Amino acid sequence: MKVFYRKEQVGPVQRSSPSAHKPRLVVEDWKKHFGAAIEICSFEPATEKQLTRAHQSDFVKGVLGCTVANGFGNRDLAVAQTLPYTSGSMVAAAEYAVLHKEVVCSPTSGFHHAGFSSAGGYCTFNGLMVTALALKDAGLVNRVAILDCDAHYGDGTDSIIRALGIDWIEHHTQGHDFWSAASAASGAYERWLTAAIFNCLNCDLVLYQAGADPHIDDPLGGTLTTAQMRERDRTVFQKLGHMPMVWNLAGGYQVVKGESEAERIEPVLALHRETARLHCEIFG
Repeated sequence: MKVFYRKEQVGPVQRSSPSAHKPRLVVEDWKKHFGAAIEICSFEPATEKQLTRAHQSDFVKGVLGCTVANGFGNRDLAVAQTLPYTSGSMVAAAEYAVLHKEVVCSPTSGFHHAGFSSAGGYCTFNGLMVTALALKDAGLVNRVAILDCDAHYGDGTDSIIRALGIDWIEHHTQGHDFWSAASAASGAYERWLTAAIFNCLNCDLVLYQAGADPHIDDPLGGTLTTAQMRERDRTVFQKLGHMPMVWNLAGGYQVVKGESEAERIEPVLALHRETARLHCEIFG
């Protein structure tokens, strides 16, 4: 499994969310459990030009210059320095996926609430839209599917699509339709996913947010059972795995008692580990 990771994409610990430092913990966990099956791939950070294709120029400059608050609500330089690398991971992974017709991973979070000129919800720059626009500009794709299975509505993604008048992105965001276990019961979630997957089939690239926060025990999610989460990933991989695809981590907020940060977010790591296990099982 090719994983587009650099230590520069890891930010300082934030009290509100593990997203900034989760990539390091996830990659360490995958190396521990899957060993040589994990291939770490380096990449270049996203350029300011790439970021401003998806966002207002003054917003980008303000965030990178620490005069505008990031998605965590602060102006921390250590956070700002990671942002070109989080989007850069997605861009590089997508380029590789398209050129080699493979499914690869970008261990990133903090994208879909970032709008055209605003940050919020632990998201600063929308790496999903930065990636879609970068590959479109490079002539590598005509249509891009964003299959967002984070627990929350990808409002920032929709806002950028509207602001730029884009009609070539197939955007499906589970958080728009599901907000409780009851809403996802009796096959409702599975029907939504089947329809979303069908609509992604006419695209050249799939960006799949394999969020951990829909899990029933997540304090900010609470929608899907463990079995539903596993079947979600398996279905996406089996139905869309013949297409170029990048999957990422998105949200996950379960915390338990533990001495280390990895021990404290073990429920989240376990969910991401299962997605990686399915990747290795299905794609080798």
